[in-house]
Amino acid sequence: MSKPRVAIFDFACCEGCQLQIVNLEEDILNLIELVDVVEWREAMSEQSHEYDIAIIEGSITREEDAKRLEVIRSRAKILIALGACATMGGVNKMKNNFDLNEVRECVYGEDGKMAHLHTEMTQAVDEVVEVDFKIPGCPINPAEFAQIIRSLLLGKTPFVPDYPVCVECKAKENICRYEYNEICLGPVTRAGCDAPCPSAGWRCFGCRGMVENPNVEAAQEVMEKYNLTVDDLKQKLVLFNTK
Repeated sequence: MSKPRVAIFDFACCEGCQLQIVNLEEDILNLIELVDVVEWREAMSEQSHEYDIAIIEGSITREEDAKRLEVIRSRAKILIALGACATMGGVNKMKNNFDLNEVRECVYGEDGKMAHLHTEMTQAVDEVVEVDFKIPGCPINPAEFAQIIRSLLLGKTPFVPDYPVCVECKAKENICRYEYNEICLGPVTRAGCDAPCPSAGWRCFGCRGMVENPNVEAAQEVMEKYNLTVDDLKQKLVLFNTK
C-alpha cells in the first residue's frame, strides 16, 4: 500500500511554522515513515504536482497567490492550514486596518510601486478555498502538529481544544498575568499550546485564535475586576484577530 503523498507550501509568512516541523528532530523521522513528502521548499529541492495532502503556511495577499492556492486545492484530497497566518490571516492581516497604498509606501518606500510588491487585503486560507483542517499557533506547537497528522493518517478526527488558555494556565498554577497589570488574552484564546507565554512570564497574545464561543461575561468580569474595559481587551485582539 502506497504512503500518502504530502506537499508543504508557503505564502505570506515567516516560515516559522515549517521550522517547527523541522524542530520535531527524531520524531520527524517517525512521521516520514508514514508519508511520502513530495514537495517542501524549505527542506528539499524536488517538486511535484501530485499529492494527497497539502499543508499551507501563510496568508494570501496577492491575486496571483489566490490563483496558486486554488490550483493546490484542486490537486489535494486534504488541505491543512498551518499556523496563525494561514488559519486567521495572522499579524499580516493588521494591514487591512489601513490604506494599502500607505502600507506599501511605509514598508517599501519607492520600491512599493514595483509590480511584484503589489498587495491586496490579507485573507486567511479558508477565505479563498475550502480548508479541511486547521492547526493554530504562532508558531505551531510541534508536538500538537505530530499528533494531528497521525490522527488524520489514521482516519480519526484530531483533537484541538475549544476551551481557553486560562484552563492550562491554572493547571500549571501560574499567577494570572492580570496580577502584573497586563492585559492577557488567555480568557478568550483557544488552548492547546500548554500556556507557554504566561508560564514564561508573558501575557497570552491570542495567536491561536478565539475559542468558538468565548465566555464574554466572564471576560468582562475579569476586565472589571482589574479596572479595565472591554475596549482595552479588543485593542490587544487586533494583533492576531483582525477580521
